[in-house]
Amino acid sequence: MAPSFDQLREADLDDDEFNEDEIDISDLREKFEVQLELGYDTFVVIDGLPEVTEDQKPKLVKFLLKKLNTVGKTKEELIHMPIGDDGKSMRFAFVEYSSAAEAAAATRQLDGVPLDKKHTLRVNKITDIERYGREGRVDEKYVPPVIEDFAEKEHLRWWLKDPSGRGRDQFVMYRGESVGVFWNNEKDQPENIVDRQHWTEAFLQWSPLGTYLTSVHQQGVQLWAGASWSRAARFAHPFVNLVAFSPTEKYIVTWSNRPISIPETGHPALSADDEGKNYVIWDIETAAPLRSFANLDAPKGEEGKPPPKMQWPAFKWSADDKYVARLTPGASISVYELPRMNLLDKTSIKIEGVVDFDWAPATPQREGVKTYEQLFTFWQPGTGSNPARVGMMSIPSKEVVRSLNLFNVSDAKLHWQSDAAYLCVKVDRHSKSKKSQATTLEIFRVKEKGIPVEVVDTIKDTVINFAWEPKGDRFALITTTEPVGPTAVPPKTSVSFFCPEKSKGPYAGNFKLLRTLDKKNSNAIYWSPKGRFVVIATIANQQSSDLDFYDVDFEGEKPESAKDLTANLQLMNTADHYGVTDVEWDPSGRFVATWASAWKHAMENGYHIYDFKGEALREEPVEKFKQFAWRPRPPTLLSKDEQKQIRKNLREYSRVFEQEDADRGASADLAVVEARRRVLDEWHAWRAEVEAEVVEEREVLGLPLDPHAALLEAKTKEMEGTEGGSIESDRVIEEIVEDVLEESEEVIG
Repeated sequence: MAPSFDQLREADLDDDEFNEDEIDISDLREKFEVQLELGYDTFVVIDGLPEVTEDQKPKLVKFLLKKLNTVGKTKEELIHMPIGDDGKSMRFAFVEYSSAAEAAAATRQLDGVPLDKKHTLRVNKITDIERYGREGRVDEKYVPPVIEDFAEKEHLRWWLKDPSGRGRDQFVMYRGESVGVFWNNEKDQPENIVDRQHWTEAFLQWSPLGTYLTSVHQQGVQLWAGASWSRAARFAHPFVNLVAFSPTEKYIVTWSNRPISIPETGHPALSADDEGKNYVIWDIETAAPLRSFANLDAPKGEEGKPPPKMQWPAFKWSADDKYVARLTPGASISVYELPRMNLLDKTSIKIEGVVDFDWAPATPQREGVKTYEQLFTFWQPGTGSNPARVGMMSIPSKEVVRSLNLFNVSDAKLHWQSDAAYLCVKVDRHSKSKKSQATTLEIFRVKEKGIPVEVVDTIKDTVINFAWEPKGDRFALITTTEPVGPTAVPPKTSVSFFCPEKSKGPYAGNFKLLRTLDKKNSNAIYWSPKGRFVVIATIANQQSSDLDFYDVDFEGEKPESAKDLTANLQLMNTADHYGVTDVEWDPSGRFVATWASAWKHAMENGYHIYDFKGEALREEPVEKFKQFAWRPRPPTLLSKDEQKQIRKNLREYSRVFEQEDADRGASADLAVVEARRRVLDEWHAWRAEVEAEVVEEREVLGLPLDPHAALLEAKTKEMEGTEGGSIESDRVIEEIVEDVLEESEEVIG
């Protein structure tokens, strides 16, 4: 037993018997030694401060400290503000933060922030000043900058004014190593605008409003715009894999599965603070990085199930581009303010077990709410005796404006309507024994007072696809009774259409089933961006490739069952595109493109174009066809009254358009006839020229002009002949005459 302190002898404390240096504790020192921050990485220099006296200095330091502590931790004694010989401050200060990361955050978030109406902060790392401002880097002699002459830039939305005056849409095609942008000419050959080899190394992507075409390369991402298709911006994110835009095209997110590595020579856009990160959020106008993030640890999947897939986009944007949010599965949602990219209220929103969230795609005008904030919805599963929960939160106030408890939930999916008028939560429920499942739809009526929730519980089978009508209040869904997942034979499915009942009030009535179509193979729903028309498709299926074109506002007679409903369903046409992998409507809602991509299979690659009724306009097989994408259009600049006036006079406009189409068709036919006549005339001219040359050659050689004349004459004499008699004597003429010999008539009673 070890002795106590009181029981220790002198010998126990004798230095001669115990030598501390003889004990090797290097392994413990290496493991537990605290590494202090070395160098100047924790220091920043703040410029642009007001000029103050020694007496005014403490007041300014306290005022400045409030700004500085929004991004990190510092104290008054860590702020050094030099005073000049005249007793006044020199309008800058040195500030020490507790870590290099906080100093980096200060340079990123406080630079350019106004201190008051007259002063704006400029924040730099002290190491950057040493790097760029040391001797030899700055010329002592001032040289005025060369101001280039003003050069007018191209209009970035030039394509909206179609040179033909027909309001055509553009699309991009990626086939082989060639990328081309074309005008859609319906049945005729597309009109090529630009075609370039090796324009991208991975894929192509339009920005949400169609302003930019994105190409992806090993060195990063490039944006192309204008009528000359010149490079508008470059974002140097090495080995980038995915790209996502904000809704109004102000920002772009790039992601690479490889962490960023900054070379010793530096990087043209990124800094040492971005080392090891995977995501970068950029400002498109300046092409400057705003902030970078590392991948989150992958959430653990349930035992016996595959690990959950990475969510993309990982950063989701509010409708007005003022906020971007990121989910930490099972823990929280982090909301960042743009453009400073600072965390809203300096803290993430803690939501236990949160699985998914999604912003409202528009700013909803809710009844009884004067100030409209951005909304996002989230759902968290039940734990123990606590039920699952769907919540709707207002940002930036972080107020939960509506929540709903759900019981026996296996999974939930969030589906916003395009105008944020409705939110549908597709809830998969299990029985208490967990042996059976059912699906219900919880529909939040966002614009109505109190956000009431309507439940659609008439669905008996598993829902595998759901889609709202854009700018409308109808929806379609696909169900199946068979197991969902990769199978040799795809499951049989049913397609159901729902719409509201007719209502006399300002809001739509309750949602009712319009019709269910059984024994289908369909697995995808594609609504027209203008609503009303929808394509129900079977894609990525070796056995079936049907394309069903429906009209939900058919103007014919309504069946009795739909008299009180706000829809009338009619199948307009059925098409087939073997091997189809993708379907996309053009932004006008007039045309549908389908294609079979070589990225998914190598059978009959190419594309088809249909009109909204399902009539095939063009079919073109293309070897190594990879990608097709319609160019989006920005929202119309016309007011609602102007749009209403256009709809009112649509018949008059239609006559003009139809006449233009007829004239164009007639001119096209006339052009074909004229082209053929021109070719025929050219052939006749060529033949006459050759015949003249032959005659001239025969005259020179002394040959008869007609080499066949002598032969014909000799043959004629032979046939008239001296031996065989006349031709008339050898001619036999047969004549067949029909005559009626007997005729009888019989009447059967």
